[in-house]
Amino acid sequence: MLKNKKVVLLIAALLTVAFLVVGCSGQTPSAPDNTAEKGKVKILYVEWACATATSHVLADVLERKMGYEVELVPLAASAMYQGLATGDGDALFCCWLPVTHGDYMKSVGDQVENLGTNMEGAKIGLVVPKYVTINSIEEMNGVKDKFGGKIIGIDPGAGIMKCTEAAIKDYNLDYTLVEGSDATMVAALKKAYDNQEWIAVTGWTPHWKFASWDLKYLDDPKKSYGEAEHVDTIVRKGLKTDMPEVYELFDNFKWTSDDLSKAMIIAEEEGQTSKTGAAKWVDQNQELVNSWLPEKYRS
Repeated sequence: MLKNKKVVLLIAALLTVAFLVVGCSGQTPSAPDNTAEKGKVKILYVEWACATATSHVLADVLERKMGYEVELVPLAASAMYQGLATGDGDALFCCWLPVTHGDYMKSVGDQVENLGTNMEGAKIGLVVPKYVTINSIEEMNGVKDKFGGKIIGIDPGAGIMKCTEAAIKDYNLDYTLVEGSDATMVAALKKAYDNQEWIAVTGWTPHWKFASWDLKYLDDPKKSYGEAEHVDTIVRKGLKTDMPEVYELFDNFKWTSDDLSKAMIIAEEEGQTSKTGAAKWVDQNQELVNSWLPEKYRS
């Protein structure tokens, strides 16, 4: 009996010590990692600077703040919208409306859900260095030789490329639209700028190139590129039911063109193939990020 009593007292003492340690530290055992139980979120994007930066920021928030696994999938614009419509992705954050991606949205119709605008004040058009002495698309034919008869574009089929094709017709420009990518367009712009050569590129804001070089839009009196644009968040049908927390985050996601510009600049400095740029931006903007998060994840 005495031995049993000693054992009981020893166990009680150990439990008391354990209780005091936990109580004094103010900590409770950490919850097990349930990332797998939450499921994987699939974000679709086009490899443009703005879409890349935005998608990586949301991926970082999902991973580090909410504990979700995220897959980032770069695609051509048309494939991105079709993938969302068929349920092969969960969301995209780079739907430029009403002009740039208007045709894509018409093609998927009510197969997707538009959560509304995440950024106001976007713009597209023809962009040139400020040292270029013309100010309007109407003047381009008179200086064709200076531009080499070329407009440097991005991905074939991109909304801004369609608008540029329309501008060539609207202004009767004797120019060739050169297909490429955001990266090749920026490389051509940098090379020309470094040599103070004339160049016209398909451009949009926000984009980090405006922080790197002195650039301007050529006036577009015929409105081939439309008016100011807004950027919307599009999700697949059923996301609200399948992943309500993720849906809430995406529905809350709003920022300014200045926020996006800073995220792009950081991403460019850090390298867009890594997560470090997005993580740095998120860490520097905790108050804004908290406004997106479901309440239980706010810090």
